[in-house]
Amino acid sequence: MRILNGFYLASFARGILLATVFALLPHAALADDMPMDSTLTNIAQTKTIKIGYRVDEPPFSYAVQGKATGYSVDLCLRVVDGIKKYLYLDELNVVFIPVTTATRFPLIRNRGIDLECAATTNNRERRELAEFSYPHFVTFTRFVALKRTGITRLADLAGRSVSASSGTINIEQLNEANMRMKLNISVVLKKVNQEAFESVANGNVSAFVMDDILLAGLVASSPNPSEFILSDDRLSLPEPYGLMMPPGQLAFKRVVNEQLETIFTQGEINAIYDKWFLSPIPPDGVNLHYPMSQSLKMILSQPKEYLE
Repeated sequence: MRILNGFYLASFARGILLATVFALLPHAALADDMPMDSTLTNIAQTKTIKIGYRVDEPPFSYAVQGKATGYSVDLCLRVVDGIKKYLYLDELNVVFIPVTTATRFPLIRNRGIDLECAATTNNRERRELAEFSYPHFVTFTRFVALKRTGITRLADLAGRSVSASSGTINIEQLNEANMRMKLNISVVLKKVNQEAFESVANGNVSAFVMDDILLAGLVASSPNPSEFILSDDRLSLPEPYGLMMPPGQLAFKRVVNEQLETIFTQGEINAIYDKWFLSPIPPDGVNLHYPMSQSLKMILSQPKEYLE
């Protein structure tokens, strides 16, 4: 009987806690019939949000002396401020969890992280695994090679070895081009971008296929940037990056998007962008000199969900 009483007491306590959480919601959130989802409820209960970040994706998401930093990380921290206000929390602790291209989807699906803040492409297949925020960047897939090899176009890769990072859509794009053009490319998979890039630098492979802005970051931060060249050919159409959230968490996604819309449309994004793409960045003070494109300016000025 004591066990039963303990069970009912625990259930009653959880009910009171949930009722308190719902009572703290802004009235506007209740007015439009959007209930709390499990992610928002858990954040409110624990006063903690778990953010996934990469250790090797400058300038978006990387580690400097063990600390998460980058363009996407800055955006997420700004979003966290908005979530804290939305839930009327006096404090909201941020726990950073390193993820890779291979572990990010299992972690987001199994609630190991609440928000992934990196350079993750939003496409139809991935939207079956996770929710995505409004786009915060647009990129193309290209490859990087050593200048001295004379490799600049896809056709130049015929019969060569090319590296790619596990768990990326770049692999699919490379395989599609390989079959379509009958290039007989040998694809070499690597766990992280830095490892794939170093395979090019040391001559073990002829090229590394990845999002062009990430390649630009790796080249700029390398000991000898002038030794590398990005391909003329593109392996993709424009691809948007989004912050990634657990599947089905629509209330949480709405709150994230509301915060991003404020950042994008009220000018705050300009200072954040300039900090990471037009200024020296840690740890070595490299400047990417990568002005915001007109297409990105258009997307940020009128934020909307990407569903193509």
